[in-house]
Amino acid sequence: MKKRLLYVIAAVLAMACGPTTASAAEVVWFDGSHPVTYSLPRTVEPVVSAALEMWKDDMRQVTGLVPQPAKDAAIRIVTAQGGDDGFRLSVSNSQVVVCGFSPRGTAYALLELSRMAGVSPWIWWGDVVPERKSRLSMAADFTMEHHPSVEYRGIFLNDEDWSLRPWSSLTYEPGAKGRIGTQTYRRIFQLLLRLRANAVWPAMHEGTTAFFQLPGAKAVADSFGIVIGTSHCEPLLRNNVGEWDTAVRGRFNYRTNRQTVHDYWTERLREVSTSQGNMFTIGMRGIHDSSMEGYTTDEEKLEALQQVIDDQQQLLRRHVGDPSGLMQVFVPYKEVLQLYERGLRVPDYVTLLWCDDNYGYMTRFSSAAEQRRTGGGGVYYHLSYWGRPHDYLWLTTTQPGLIYNEMRQAYDHGMRRLWIANVHDPKVAAYDLELFLDMAWDIDAVSGATLTNHYRRWLCRQFGEEAGRLLLPVMHDFFRLCAVRRPEFMGWTQVELDKKKYARGLSPVTTVGLTRQEADVRMAAFDSIAAVVKQAATLVRPELSDAFFAAITYPVMATAAMNRKLLSTGTASHEAYEEIRSLTRRYNEMCHGKWRHLMDAAPRRLPVFGDVSATLAPDTLAGRTVVTHNACDYAEATTGTAVVQMLGHSMQAVAMPKDGTLTYRFSVDREGDYTLTTALVPTHPADNGDLRYSVAVDGGQPTVFSLKEPFRSERWKQNVLNCQTRRSLSVHLTAGTHTLALHALDAHVVFDQWMLVF
Repeated sequence: MKKRLLYVIAAVLAMACGPTTASAAEVVWFDGSHPVTYSLPRTVEPVVSAALEMWKDDMRQVTGLVPQPAKDAAIRIVTAQGGDDGFRLSVSNSQVVVCGFSPRGTAYALLELSRMAGVSPWIWWGDVVPERKSRLSMAADFTMEHHPSVEYRGIFLNDEDWSLRPWSSLTYEPGAKGRIGTQTYRRIFQLLLRLRANAVWPAMHEGTTAFFQLPGAKAVADSFGIVIGTSHCEPLLRNNVGEWDTAVRGRFNYRTNRQTVHDYWTERLREVSTSQGNMFTIGMRGIHDSSMEGYTTDEEKLEALQQVIDDQQQLLRRHVGDPSGLMQVFVPYKEVLQLYERGLRVPDYVTLLWCDDNYGYMTRFSSAAEQRRTGGGGVYYHLSYWGRPHDYLWLTTTQPGLIYNEMRQAYDHGMRRLWIANVHDPKVAAYDLELFLDMAWDIDAVSGATLTNHYRRWLCRQFGEEAGRLLLPVMHDFFRLCAVRRPEFMGWTQVELDKKKYARGLSPVTTVGLTRQEADVRMAAFDSIAAVVKQAATLVRPELSDAFFAAITYPVMATAAMNRKLLSTGTASHEAYEEIRSLTRRYNEMCHGKWRHLMDAAPRRLPVFGDVSATLAPDTLAGRTVVTHNACDYAEATTGTAVVQMLGHSMQAVAMPKDGTLTYRFSVDREGDYTLTTALVPTHPADNGDLRYSVAVDGGQPTVFSLKEPFRSERWKQNVLNCQTRRSLSVHLTAGTHTLALHALDAHVVFDQWMLVF
């Protein structure tokens, strides 16, 4: 009976969406003279209407004409209800059929048609003006079918204080101080539809108007098919920072003020009880990213959190519906993870959302038992961060290979229910965010061996083939240099230190960790990149000049200037500081002031952003020979070994299977005592085990190292600041040829480089 039902559903979808093959001719849907025509069912869902208006405006920009409805239309838009958010584009009877398997799928399908016409998802947010076309056609046997790999895909607008919030409240929709307005959210929802996403955790910092206090914001989200959730410290769709008034409600304390907390949660549940598109975070933490108030011992905290979760299920049942049928999320973040591991009972139907360490390295994946939960698992992943050891809230420079490596493993561990990327501003995060959401939509859209091609296609789509191909190698090197040290980390400073010792808990810029020679090499590399970027800028269409400046020129030139500022002295250092200020002023005035107040080159006014220079490190290796080898240059490798492009200092780091081995052959000219250093990507034992590997020379006794580090330990801090962790041992080598064997004793080991020092 079940097989027959599936057959009937498939047959209905096939009839609604049209056949997947046709004669080998070509169907023209824009002839250069007449508007594109389309047909719709008599009634359509709001998300389809929203996407239709976006698509019509896209076609106006591409063709010069606004699409018109028609009975015998070139494009037929239909929805085959009852499926996932997938879609099919095909040709049937000389007509392009746009078919979604849900209303949201139909919206994605329409905007896929925009992509095929040359419209970038960043048409508005990135000012990527589409090129005019005189003809749009599709092969008569064309078919394309997509289905989402991850059910819920979206972003958390976090740390918005220096970008999205001032831009929205002062420029895009001037009004109340600190407000990210409803029309700003409308633009965000449009971008998410274009990126095939469907979820938002709204901005929630102190000083930002809470999402549910914005008139009409939830209705706009619903009209775009966007599911609204809240972060790990905001249970049941409440923004505690903006909505809990201690003077009125008392302390946010479950031990002493439980009924008031229940009433507070109930207010929101009643408000959303009749609407769709809600994602309920459960659990409880302090007002803003702190531990629960009122409990001291681990036993007390565990008992209290268990009571919270049990009570929340009853509140949901009473005011919204059967809790097992609602999208619920539990985030084992910071101290909550320890309580979960002590035996906290989270209902099986709740999604477990695992986190990275705030710097892009996943700390946990779902275990075999957790993968069997009906609620499944998910990912909360940072593309920007405020906190120790150092913020990165200026530019978005996370390596594409790191995003790929961590997200692919998450998917393979069954974490397929919800993926959320933390971004301080979607415009600044453009490529990294699109890569993250591309993988959430289609996990096989990219592999470790095709990342460079993915980035090349993005550059070419944004700026044209000629400029894109010229940019690829230098932007590849840009990501390499930023992995060695992000621009925000160039002061070798830290935040959240002892305030008795450091003003505001911030260490000052003093000495950087580069020698004079290393500094000169690094600055020369940035000079080379900058020269090519200037050349590529002359190759883009004039109407793309602002798009190019925002996505390429600004991050490259500003990062280069940040390096010169810290690594030069005197006049050169000050000139670099002024260059960053000048570039930032241009950013905020481009597009006739459209983005004024969006770019701040000194978030939180940290010491690294000041008019400062630094002392360089002494050359402790002067007179010694240092030879660096990339891990990908192995002689032999175990089956399952994978080279990941755009990852590590080598940009070709090697992900190893458990019990896998890499073998290298090398020669030295003279006998002596050498230091052998192995460098790895600072991943975590994300299966809650260990992270060990061994090193053996010439078949000798292996030396075992563990990379497991306590969260926020000093070594962990240095690891994430350097995007690399190293271990060394002394070896005596004779002149001649030798072998080196690196063996992964646990999963999640990723080798990057190895060095010999004589």
